[in-house]
Amino acid sequence: MTSALLPRKGRILIGEGLVESAVLMSQALENAGYQVTMAADGEECLRLARETLPDLIAMDIIMPKMHGLDVLRSLRSDLKTRDMGIIMCSGKDFKTDRDLSELLGAFDCLNKPIAMPLLVARVEAYFGWRAVASPPMISVPEEARAEGFSCTLDASRPHIELWGTRGSTPTVGAKFQRHGGNTSCLSLTVGDDVMVFDAGSGIRDLGIRLAAHKPRKLHLFITHPHWDHIQGFPFFAPAYISGFEITVYGAKGFGKDLESIFRGQLDRDYFPVQLEDMKSTLHFRDLTEEAVEIGGAKVTWAFAQHPGATVGYKVEVAGRKIAWVPDNEFLLGYMGPPTLARDHPLVRNYARMILFLSDVDLLIHEAQYLPEEYTRKVGWGHSSVSNACLLMKLAAVRRWIVTHHDPMHDDGFLETKLNLTRQVLESMGYSMQVSHGYDGMTEYL
Repeated sequence: MTSALLPRKGRILIGEGLVESAVLMSQALENAGYQVTMAADGEECLRLARETLPDLIAMDIIMPKMHGLDVLRSLRSDLKTRDMGIIMCSGKDFKTDRDLSELLGAFDCLNKPIAMPLLVARVEAYFGWRAVASPPMISVPEEARAEGFSCTLDASRPHIELWGTRGSTPTVGAKFQRHGGNTSCLSLTVGDDVMVFDAGSGIRDLGIRLAAHKPRKLHLFITHPHWDHIQGFPFFAPAYISGFEITVYGAKGFGKDLESIFRGQLDRDYFPVQLEDMKSTLHFRDLTEEAVEIGGAKVTWAFAQHPGATVGYKVEVAGRKIAWVPDNEFLLGYMGPPTLARDHPLVRNYARMILFLSDVDLLIHEAQYLPEEYTRKVGWGHSSVSNACLLMKLAAVRRWIVTHHDPMHDDGFLETKLNLTRQVLESMGYSMQVSHGYDGMTEYL
């Protein structure tokens, strides 16, 4: 019997960057009676999934333009596609990718090269499972047919956005797509007020968005002037637009005053544009003991443990406390278990930072090194996972977003590191929500 005479048993979308593989898969499934559509990259796969709503998607984990796991995340976050059947395919036997596929609800994960009979068998298994797992039809009483519920995101609420979560230097490549490769930058929007924390390479994307709207006042808080925290400023579009007013805040003790640091960054030997060429109104302000009041928000600061005069910031707004401390080597040189109490002599050296972070609702703080890595990095200004976990417990932090990811740590490594962090917290008897920050992460308060 030819494929044209077979009944169509279901609609399948194949996401595969290699044309030869996609054609083989398509022919095998069409011969088995399925209707098949092909997508050549991740972006096209996501678009066709949303437009055509296939019964099942068989897609590669590594695809051009968009990682297969990111496609899977997007599908699961969309009400129309969240229950769609997914079979992942991978030429690399990465346990973390397989585990994450399963966690996100993929039906199966097949190793490449795939034998076509196996592919057809697993597709048949999915449709067989779906037939059994489908709920029975239930009649809905007429009185229950009320007007459909609709809800809209309230974008006017205060919210944070992460624009850069790497430390040291930007990084690119397929292995870094899930977390991103831009260096430190966070924005906090409260009504018409925008506060920006650090000007790493991520500030460029933020600037492009801000430049698309009318000029406004912006407040840029610098934790310290190491390259990964200021390197994006020369590419910050609002700085070149008349009408924008940008106030840059930083602590004293950098060796130069704040304006000299930024002016030196734009020296003609390093960059073709000088500070005088920026059309915005720029102010440089030293931090004092007084809180900075911006609209309904109050910004305070405390020194962190890091080479040079480095600070962390805390914002109190809308009844919440949010802190940004991307560089902080808590318990400098300590390599023991995370069991120290507040009255331990070593911990007492950090009493001010612990008090500063006490009862914070959301702390964006680093944990750059695994404990075994930290033995070779003492004094570099960054915490081990275990020491950072202890800080969370001692300060009674409610939620933690880990940032300042090492440029050598790819997505698979960071996935394992996050699970380790959760297990360390569990072993300490401290229950809290912890996640890894990634470029583009947005949280409404």
